[in-house]
Amino acid sequence: MLICAVERGKEVFIPNGSFQLAAGDRISIVAQPRDASLFFRRIGEHTSPVRQIMLLGGGRIAYYLAAQMADFGADVKIIEQDYAVCRNLAEALPNVTVIHGDGTDHLLLSQEGIEEMDAVATLTGLDEQNILMSLYAGQVSKAKIITKITRDSFEDIVENMDVGSVFYPRYIAAEAVVRYVRAMANSTGSNVETLYSIVGDKAEALEFRVSQGSRVSGIPLQDLRTRPGILIGSIHRGARVFIPRGQDTIEEGDSVVVVTTLPN
Repeated sequence: MLICAVERGKEVFIPNGSFQLAAGDRISIVAQPRDASLFFRRIGEHTSPVRQIMLLGGGRIAYYLAAQMADFGADVKIIEQDYAVCRNLAEALPNVTVIHGDGTDHLLLSQEGIEEMDAVATLTGLDEQNILMSLYAGQVSKAKIITKITRDSFEDIVENMDVGSVFYPRYIAAEAVVRYVRAMANSTGSNVETLYSIVGDKAEALEFRVSQGSRVSGIPLQDLRTRPGILIGSIHRGARVFIPRGQDTIEEGDSVVVVTTLPN
Protein backbone atom coordinates (compact mmCIF):
# COMPACT_ATOMS: atom_id res chain seq x y z
CA MET A 1 0.00 0.00 0.00
CA LEU A 2 1.36 3.41 -0.98
CA ILE A 3 0.19 6.85 0.11
CA CYS A 4 0.41 8.81 -3.14
CA ALA A 5 -1.13 12.19 -2.24
CA VAL A 6 -1.92 14.12 0.94
CA GLU A 7 -4.39 16.99 1.10
CA ARG A 8 -3.73 19.35 4.01
CA GLY A 9 -6.00 22.37 4.04
CA LYS A 10 -5.57 24.10 0.68
CA GLU A 11 -2.24 22.38 -0.06
CA VAL A 12 -1.57 19.04 -1.73
CA PHE A 13 1.66 17.11 -1.18
CA ILE A 14 3.13 14.15 -3.02
CA PRO A 15 4.85 12.52 -0.04
CA ASN A 16 8.40 11.21 0.01
CA GLY A 17 9.97 8.92 2.59
CA SER A 18 10.48 11.69 5.14
CA PHE A 19 6.95 13.11 4.93
CA GLN A 20 4.96 12.98 8.18
CA LEU A 21 1.17 12.70 8.31
CA ALA A 22 -0.74 15.06 10.59
CA ALA A 23 -4.19 14.95 12.16
CA GLY A 24 -6.81 16.09 9.68
CA ASP A 25 -4.85 15.09 6.57
CA ARG A 26 -6.88 13.58 3.74
CA ILE A 27 -4.90 10.85 2.00
CA SER A 28 -5.12 9.04 -1.33
CA ILE A 29 -3.65 5.54 -1.59
CA VAL A 30 -2.61 3.08 -4.27
CA ALA A 31 -3.17 -0.57 -3.42
CA GLN A 32 -4.44 -3.88 -4.68
CA PRO A 33 -8.15 -4.25 -3.70
CA ARG A 34 -7.35 -6.99 -1.17
CA ASP A 35 -4.59 -4.91 0.43
CA ALA A 36 -6.81 -1.82 0.52
CA SER A 37 -9.48 -3.74 2.46
CA LEU A 38 -6.86 -4.97 4.92
CA PHE A 39 -5.53 -1.43 5.38
CA PHE A 40 -9.00 -0.05 6.14
CA ARG A 41 -9.66 -2.83 8.66
CA ARG A 42 -6.38 -2.15 10.44
CA ILE A 43 -7.12 1.56 10.85
CA GLY A 44 -10.65 0.81 12.06
CA GLU A 45 -12.56 1.95 8.97
CA HIS A 46 -15.51 -0.31 8.20
CA THR A 47 -15.98 -1.19 4.55
CA SER A 48 -18.68 -3.38 3.06
CA PRO A 49 -20.14 -4.05 -0.38
CA VAL A 50 -22.81 -1.60 -1.51
CA ARG A 51 -26.06 -3.54 -1.91
CA GLN A 52 -28.82 -0.99 -1.36
CA ILE A 53 -28.64 2.35 -3.17
CA MET A 54 -30.99 5.34 -3.17
CA LEU A 55 -30.72 7.99 -5.90
CA LEU A 56 -32.51 11.28 -5.26
CA GLY A 57 -33.21 12.78 -8.67
CA GLY A 58 -33.91 11.00 -11.93
CA GLY A 59 -31.76 12.76 -14.51
CA ARG A 60 -29.29 11.29 -16.97
CA ILE A 61 -26.63 10.64 -14.33
CA ALA A 62 -29.14 8.73 -12.22
CA TYR A 63 -30.25 6.71 -15.25
CA TYR A 64 -26.76 5.53 -16.22
CA LEU A 65 -25.68 4.98 -12.61
CA ALA A 66 -28.80 2.97 -11.78
CA ALA A 67 -28.38 0.82 -14.89
CA GLN A 68 -24.78 -0.04 -13.99
CA MET A 69 -25.51 -0.70 -10.32
CA ALA A 70 -28.48 -2.92 -11.19
CA ASP A 71 -26.22 -4.92 -13.52
CA PHE A 72 -23.89 -5.46 -10.55
CA GLY A 73 -26.79 -6.92 -8.58
CA ALA A 74 -27.50 -3.93 -6.33
CA ASP A 75 -31.00 -3.01 -5.16
CA VAL A 76 -31.50 0.51 -6.56
CA LYS A 77 -34.27 3.01 -5.81
CA ILE A 78 -34.76 6.30 -7.68
CA ILE A 79 -36.96 9.04 -6.22
CA GLU A 80 -38.02 11.66 -8.77
CA GLN A 81 -40.63 14.46 -8.66
CA ASP A 82 -41.50 14.54 -12.37
CA TYR A 83 -44.13 11.87 -13.13
CA ALA A 84 -43.26 11.67 -16.85
CA VAL A 85 -39.60 11.12 -16.01
CA CYS A 86 -40.60 8.39 -13.55
CA ARG A 87 -42.58 6.58 -16.25
CA ASN A 88 -39.67 6.73 -18.70
CA LEU A 89 -37.22 5.47 -16.06
CA ALA A 90 -39.51 2.64 -15.01
CA GLU A 91 -39.84 1.49 -18.62
CA ALA A 92 -36.12 1.77 -19.34
CA LEU A 93 -34.95 0.23 -16.06
CA PRO A 94 -37.14 -2.80 -15.23
CA ASN A 95 -34.74 -3.96 -12.47
CA VAL A 96 -34.82 -0.60 -10.66
CA THR A 97 -37.52 0.66 -8.26
CA VAL A 98 -38.70 4.10 -9.41
CA ILE A 99 -40.74 6.20 -6.95
CA HIS A 100 -42.70 9.33 -7.81
CA GLY A 101 -42.08 11.69 -4.91
CA ASP A 102 -40.14 14.57 -3.36
CA GLY A 103 -36.62 13.68 -2.24
CA THR A 104 -36.80 16.38 0.45
CA ASP A 105 -39.82 14.68 2.07
CA HIS A 106 -38.36 13.11 5.22
CA LEU A 107 -41.39 10.88 5.76
CA LEU A 108 -41.14 9.49 2.23
CA LEU A 109 -37.42 8.85 2.61
CA SER A 110 -38.03 7.04 5.88
CA GLN A 111 -40.80 4.93 4.36
CA GLU A 112 -38.45 3.94 1.52
CA GLY A 113 -35.79 2.85 3.99
CA ILE A 114 -33.13 5.54 3.79
CA GLU A 115 -31.86 4.47 7.22
CA GLU A 116 -30.87 1.05 5.82
CA MET A 117 -29.21 2.25 2.64
CA ASP A 118 -25.55 1.50 1.90
CA ALA A 119 -25.23 4.53 -0.41
CA VAL A 120 -27.28 7.64 -1.12
CA ALA A 121 -26.58 9.95 -4.08
CA THR A 122 -28.26 13.33 -4.43
CA LEU A 123 -28.47 14.06 -8.15
CA THR A 124 -31.10 16.75 -8.71
CA GLY A 125 -30.43 19.88 -10.75
CA LEU A 126 -30.47 22.11 -7.65
CA ASP A 127 -27.23 22.33 -5.67
CA GLU A 128 -28.93 23.67 -2.54
CA GLN A 129 -31.41 20.80 -2.56
CA ASN A 130 -28.66 18.23 -3.04
CA ILE A 131 -26.71 19.64 -0.10
CA LEU A 132 -29.72 19.60 2.21
CA MET A 133 -30.70 16.06 1.23
CA SER A 134 -27.13 14.83 1.70
CA LEU A 135 -26.92 16.42 5.15
CA TYR A 136 -30.17 14.73 6.14
CA ALA A 137 -29.08 11.35 4.74
CA GLY A 138 -25.85 11.60 6.72
CA GLN A 139 -27.78 12.26 9.92
CA VAL A 140 -30.23 9.35 9.67
CA SER A 141 -28.08 6.66 8.05
CA LYS A 142 -24.58 5.23 7.87
CA ALA A 143 -24.72 5.27 4.08
CA LYS A 144 -21.95 6.45 1.82
CA ILE A 145 -23.12 9.90 0.65
CA ILE A 146 -22.43 11.27 -2.85
CA THR A 147 -23.42 14.85 -3.64
CA LYS A 148 -23.67 16.39 -7.09
CA ILE A 149 -22.68 20.08 -7.24
CA THR A 150 -22.93 22.12 -10.43
CA ARG A 151 -21.58 25.53 -9.43
CA ASP A 152 -17.90 26.07 -8.67
CA SER A 153 -18.84 28.82 -6.22
CA PHE A 154 -20.16 26.15 -3.82
CA GLU A 155 -16.77 24.43 -3.54
CA ASP A 156 -15.59 26.43 -0.50
CA ILE A 157 -19.01 26.14 1.14
CA VAL A 158 -19.29 22.34 0.98
CA GLU A 159 -15.64 21.69 1.82
CA ASN A 160 -16.31 21.76 5.56
CA MET A 161 -19.81 20.28 5.41
CA ASP A 162 -20.66 16.62 6.01
CA VAL A 163 -22.01 15.92 2.53
CA GLY A 164 -19.83 12.91 1.75
CA SER A 165 -18.10 12.69 -1.61
CA VAL A 166 -18.75 15.71 -3.81
CA PHE A 167 -18.47 15.58 -7.59
CA TYR A 168 -18.73 18.31 -10.21
CA PRO A 169 -20.08 17.13 -13.60
CA ARG A 170 -18.25 19.87 -15.49
CA TYR A 171 -14.92 18.67 -14.06
CA ILE A 172 -15.69 15.15 -15.27
CA ALA A 173 -16.47 16.47 -18.74
CA ALA A 174 -13.27 18.54 -18.77
CA GLU A 175 -11.25 15.50 -17.68
CA ALA A 176 -12.71 13.46 -20.54
CA VAL A 177 -11.68 16.18 -23.00
CA VAL A 178 -8.15 16.27 -21.57
CA ARG A 179 -7.85 12.49 -21.85
CA TYR A 180 -8.95 12.70 -25.47
CA VAL A 181 -6.39 15.40 -26.23
CA ARG A 182 -3.65 13.34 -24.58
CA ALA A 183 -4.71 10.33 -26.64
CA MET A 184 -4.50 12.41 -29.83
CA ALA A 185 -1.05 13.60 -28.79
CA ASN A 186 -0.10 9.95 -28.41
CA SER A 187 0.00 9.63 -32.19
CA THR A 188 2.61 12.39 -32.40
CA GLY A 189 5.12 10.90 -29.99
CA SER A 190 3.65 11.22 -26.49
CA ASN A 191 3.80 8.09 -24.32
CA VAL A 192 0.93 9.18 -22.06
CA GLU A 193 -1.93 6.68 -22.35
CA THR A 194 -4.33 7.79 -19.60
CA LEU A 195 -4.72 10.84 -17.39
CA TYR A 196 -6.96 11.41 -14.37
CA SER A 197 -7.29 14.51 -12.23
CA ILE A 198 -7.38 13.67 -8.51
CA VAL A 199 -7.58 15.46 -5.16
CA GLY A 200 -10.00 18.11 -6.35
CA ASP A 201 -8.08 18.69 -9.61
CA LYS A 202 -4.94 19.64 -7.67
CA ALA A 203 -2.95 16.60 -8.81
CA GLU A 204 -2.79 14.18 -11.73
CA ALA A 205 -2.32 10.45 -12.11
CA LEU A 206 -0.76 9.70 -15.51
CA GLU A 207 -0.19 6.32 -17.09
CA PHE A 208 2.59 6.03 -19.66
CA ARG A 209 4.36 3.20 -21.44
CA VAL A 210 8.14 2.99 -21.27
CA SER A 211 9.51 3.04 -24.80
CA GLN A 212 12.53 1.22 -26.14
CA GLY A 213 15.80 2.89 -25.22
CA SER A 214 14.25 4.98 -22.44
CA ARG A 215 16.80 6.65 -20.15
CA VAL A 216 14.82 5.57 -17.05
CA SER A 217 15.05 1.85 -17.84
CA GLY A 218 17.03 -0.38 -15.50
CA ILE A 219 17.71 2.26 -12.83
CA PRO A 220 16.53 1.52 -9.25
CA LEU A 221 13.82 4.01 -8.34
CA GLN A 222 15.80 5.14 -5.31
CA ASP A 223 18.58 6.25 -7.68
CA LEU A 224 16.31 7.73 -10.34
CA ARG A 225 16.65 11.50 -10.55
CA THR A 226 13.19 13.07 -10.69
CA ARG A 227 11.90 16.50 -9.79
CA PRO A 228 10.14 16.95 -6.42
CA GLY A 229 6.43 16.20 -6.38
CA ILE A 230 6.57 13.04 -8.51
CA LEU A 231 5.75 9.57 -7.21
CA ILE A 232 5.79 6.24 -9.06
CA GLY A 233 2.48 4.74 -7.97
CA SER A 234 2.43 1.38 -9.73
CA ILE A 235 4.10 -0.66 -12.47
CA HIS A 236 2.28 -3.00 -14.86
CA ARG A 237 4.68 -5.58 -16.27
CA GLY A 238 3.22 -8.40 -18.31
CA ALA A 239 0.47 -10.00 -16.22
CA ARG A 240 1.78 -8.49 -12.98
CA VAL A 241 0.82 -5.19 -11.37
CA PHE A 242 2.81 -4.14 -8.31
CA ILE A 243 3.49 -1.20 -6.00
CA PRO A 244 7.22 -0.49 -6.51
CA ARG A 245 9.85 -0.11 -3.81
CA GLY A 246 13.11 1.78 -3.95
CA GLN A 247 15.06 -1.23 -5.28
CA ASP A 248 12.63 -1.87 -8.15
CA THR A 249 13.37 -0.71 -11.67
CA ILE A 250 11.32 0.45 -14.65
CA GLU A 251 11.84 -1.67 -17.75
CA GLU A 252 11.04 -1.26 -21.44
CA GLY A 253 7.40 -2.08 -22.17
CA ASP A 254 6.24 -1.37 -18.61
CA SER A 255 3.06 0.62 -18.08
CA VAL A 256 3.78 3.05 -15.24
CA VAL A 257 1.39 5.21 -13.20
CA VAL A 258 2.90 8.47 -11.98
CA VAL A 259 1.23 10.82 -9.49
CA THR A 260 2.23 14.47 -9.55
CA THR A 261 0.95 17.87 -8.48
CA LEU A 262 -0.22 20.31 -11.11
CA PRO A 263 1.99 23.31 -11.90
CA ASN A 264 0.90 26.58 -10.33
